[in-house]
Amino acid sequence: MSLTQDTLFTRIIRREIPADIVYEDNLAIAFRDINPQAPVHILVVPKEPIAQLSDAESQNHALMGHLLLTVKRVAAQLGLENGYRVVINNGADGGQTVPHLHLHLLGGRPLLWPPG
Repeated sequence: MSLTQDTLFTRIIRREIPADIVYEDNLAIAFRDINPQAPVHILVVPKEPIAQLSDAESQNHALMGHLLLTVKRVAAQLGLENGYRVVINNGADGGQTVPHLHLHLLGGRPLLWPPG
């Protein structure tokens, strides 16, 4: 899947659509999910348009690490010291609904296993 069209996330990055942004740097943006599945539900999105995890290449390794460290930073910022879950949906069968790579940061309550 290639990212050839504007997505909801590219429009948020360009500030064409409002979002409750909790963190931003030159590589990523993090904002509250509009349909939260936990008391804390943040989406961490790379500014580079990668459609899904399976499209990431070896040249994206620094960005991929940066995304995980951004999750850690945002979790600390939001006081999730008791733990949290990080989810990446990949493709339609994986539950991905927006064709732009993003990490879900979920917390604020005990999370059950298995999910979904």
